[in-house]
Amino acid sequence: MAGHSAFKNIMHKKGRKDAARAKMFAKFAREITVAAKSGMPDPAMNPRLRLAIQTARAENMPKDNIDRAIKKALGGDTEAYETVRYEGYAPGGVAVIAEALTDNRNRTGGAVRAVFTKYGGNLGATGSVSHMFTHVGEITYKVAAGSGDAVLEAAIEAGADDVHSDANGHLIVCAFDSLGTVAGALEAKMGEAESVRSVWKPNLTTAVDEEAAQSIVKMIAALDDDDDVQNVYANFEISDEIMKKLTAA
Repeated sequence: MAGHSAFKNIMHKKGRKDAARAKMFAKFAREITVAAKSGMPDPAMNPRLRLAIQTARAENMPKDNIDRAIKKALGGDTEAYETVRYEGYAPGGVAVIAEALTDNRNRTGGAVRAVFTKYGGNLGATGSVSHMFTHVGEITYKVAAGSGDAVLEAAIEAGADDVHSDANGHLIVCAFDSLGTVAGALEAKMGEAESVRSVWKPNLTTAVDEEAAQSIVKMIAALDDDDDVQNVYANFEISDEIMKKLTAA
């Protein structure tokens, strides 16, 4: 199992779902507020805000929370956040990308660097590992959304690049820049998605042993736990056997 999916699977099985959801909603709210402040507060006129709302709704964030986040931006008293991407290596030569929204680069940069150092990694310059990934949009639907052929047809009409359908559901991939538009078109055709997100998809993965996997999962958890860090991606691959050991630990 690869990177982002492996980490989410492990955290879910360790019973951190409720705490993770609360933190996730807080990060969605920050992104919505920043998006609303950076452009029009109307999602129809603001692609970044539209995507932020679609992502939050797909994860069942309450409408009241979304509305409060937008109103906070309209209040004019919000902090000046900026988007920062941190890149580096985890144990085993695994590439890691951490996306953050911060009002203090020194604080966030210091915290991220400390996590990399603590777990045996090395923080590099921006661009040091992102060339190993492709920035894309991913939209998922449950199996009940329709047959593979029906979803494929809807995805093509919406402007998506690829579709993977199996017994677990449908994964629709599109260019990052068109994610909001594609997600909107699919929602009009098939209803709300199970998830809508932009991801850094690795072009190749690095297999790691159990010791490295433990350090990497702890590193990603620590980064993910930072309030300023919005998303974390890595290109590690762990076997099913190691996965079972990590979830049982």
